[in-house]
Amino acid sequence: IEIQSRSGAVLIPPKPWRRLLSENAGMPLTVDVFARDSTGRWRRFDSTAATVAREPADAYIVYRKFGPLFNQWKKMGIYQRCIETFEEKPVLINRLTANNCMNCHNFWNKETGRWLLHMRGGPGTSMLLTIDGKTTKIDTRTPVHKSPAGYPAWHPSGDRIAYSAGKPLQFFHTVGETRDELDRMLDVLVYDIPSNTVSTTPLISDPDRIEVWPEWSKDGRFLYFCSAPKIDAFAVKSKAGEDSLAYGRIKFDLMRIAYDPSQKSWGRLETVLASKETGLSIAQPKISPDGRFLVCTMSEYGSFPVFHGSADLYLLDLARGQWKKLELNSDRAEGYHSWSSDGRWIVFSSKRRDTQFTAPYFSHIDSAGHASRPFPLPQKTPGFYGASLDVFNVPEFVKERVRVSPQVLARISYTKKDALTATLDRDAK
Repeated sequence: IEIQSRSGAVLIPPKPWRRLLSENAGMPLTVDVFARDSTGRWRRFDSTAATVAREPADAYIVYRKFGPLFNQWKKMGIYQRCIETFEEKPVLINRLTANNCMNCHNFWNKETGRWLLHMRGGPGTSMLLTIDGKTTKIDTRTPVHKSPAGYPAWHPSGDRIAYSAGKPLQFFHTVGETRDELDRMLDVLVYDIPSNTVSTTPLISDPDRIEVWPEWSKDGRFLYFCSAPKIDAFAVKSKAGEDSLAYGRIKFDLMRIAYDPSQKSWGRLETVLASKETGLSIAQPKISPDGRFLVCTMSEYGSFPVFHGSADLYLLDLARGQWKKLELNSDRAEGYHSWSSDGRWIVFSSKRRDTQFTAPYFSHIDSAGHASRPFPLPQKTPGFYGASLDVFNVPEFVKERVRVSPQVLARISYTKKDALTATLDRDAK
């Protein structure tokens, strides 16, 4: 493919590009750039080489998009993007609701026939659960856990969802990254779809610990999550004698607990990877589709790494117990990662471009767990990210587009007639 441009913007024709990739899977791809200056002199830059992956990624990603400032969450939306084209369409935008915060979306088996979206604030506070094209509004709050759900994870069976519930605290720094978040009171719970009940166990809802970021094993017999000892957030005295947030002391371990899906019963709790071993706080565990690898985020402290410049992605070999820092990291925050359905790609959010604006990046993961050099979600014009004032986070791979319209989701978020209120399964708690 040969492209000429007087403006310097290189726009690759889509059809020849797709043909080039399909005919050269597994082969090296070389790009040569020539430039002519104002005197008419030509200059050739060093060749750039990459390898065309044999495995295509899933056709769609779904992400949240909104402004970069803490007070701009009232203008946000969940969008779906076909990565084989430049088509982006809204799944739901909060100007159609009550300007809710749309905090989580998650898909069972990377399919859009069974998925959910969590919303906070106003009359729309709920979980919007879509199964086989029908969406239901569900209030997962109970007399014991009064906060709405977040950070969901589908059980492989597709009939239950693990999530965290609690009250996060947002606070601000005067130096460095402005925003920060402190999760002080979080428990892990399970919502059972057929019975419309919520259950838990003291092992994952310990009053003396903070539990967050659940993730099921691929056989459904273990629930992974992150846990840290609960401390008095105002226990540290400054030199001036004033109370200060002890955020830097909170480091999360990677835990797992055995689970019997048929009996819905819990087994032994064990530590998979301790923060004392890594020296870092562990968050956002995501297991590869074949169950071999777990990718997580590690940062200096806490469980909300998107605000931490120290946040990097790490890979844990679950069979060998060996862990390493992935090759794709930068010196900026990385996180919110999602595996493709075949386990050969991950998409994640990164602030590597300018420290403030997260964008989706892709990396190929080979059979040995090595990550390729990442690249951003392609846009139609090369200057897109330089001109964009939006942040993209929580990118999730999906195989197909979401078929429920934004208008239907918005209407159901307001409804009271079709709303379900989950009950607490006290026998299973």
